[in-house]
Amino acid sequence: MGRPVRHLVPDGCYFVTARCFQARLLLRPSARTNEAVGGVLARAVRQHGVELFAFVFASNHLHLLVRAPEANLPRFMQYLLANVAKKVGQLVGWRGSLWERRYSVEPVLDDNALIGRLRYVLSHGVKEGLVRRCADWPGLSCLGQLIGDAVRRFRWFDWTQRWKSESLRRSHRDPFDPRWAVPVDLELKPLPCWADRPIPERRMLVGELIASIERDGSLLGAAILGVKRVLRQRPQRRPAHVERSTRPLCHSSTREARDHYRAVYLSFVAVFREASKRWRSGQVTVAFPAYAIRPFLWPRPHAIAA
Repeated sequence: MGRPVRHLVPDGCYFVTARCFQARLLLRPSARTNEAVGGVLARAVRQHGVELFAFVFASNHLHLLVRAPEANLPRFMQYLLANVAKKVGQLVGWRGSLWERRYSVEPVLDDNALIGRLRYVLSHGVKEGLVRRCADWPGLSCLGQLIGDAVRRFRWFDWTQRWKSESLRRSHRDPFDPRWAVPVDLELKPLPCWADRPIPERRMLVGELIASIERDGSLLGAAILGVKRVLRQRPQRRPAHVERSTRPLCHSSTREARDHYRAVYLSFVAVFREASKRWRSGQVTVAFPAYAIRPFLWPRPHAIAA
């Protein structure tokens, strides 16, 4: 089965998910992991100019709520996932691929759906029965920035500078030595539907979401794993059972919006596939639909010989 065609527009908000290889707990929270991942995320946001609305790093996957005004979400995700894999792989001693497959990305079509996705992000840890309160989750999360200062400082470990200084590299073998750390700020943007509201009101709305999440969590009746046991989990461990759900085409609070997006998407895919067929046959002047990502074109043998 082929991968779904990306349909990404600059003014769209997107919900992004990436899962670790075999759902292993490679992103298990720790102080060093949180700092390294936070630095990568902050640098990726700054370098690619994306607007980050919400994020959470669970032990074996991540979720982002983002918008890319420069239509460069794929480049942002490539940079983010590649550098998280390098940093976290070094920390937990994992040499293979960190990610299970290509990340999934779905558009969020309306304000209610956007708030619903924010609630979903904030519920991680509580809805799985790992912690009792949202604030108890020890992994990297946007919660603190939503109810406090929207800007948080991390350290980006610049390994390029480390390798340029051979003498220092030999005397300081730790790739996470503070000598290689560069401070970088991560700014969280308010949801577009909340942008015109004053900060105290936005914090109150987040508080209401948290209260709702924790109220639902208390009704589960299951034993709570707890922070200490979460932190003691082995990063290389593969869970015996992983719940998986079908990837949605989009997130919307109304059927009408979903049906409209489906029609737009299918039209986009039809035009893209016809253009891709001609592109692969050598018609390099063929027009693709706006913001389409052209497939890689292998050079022809006669072109190589020339």
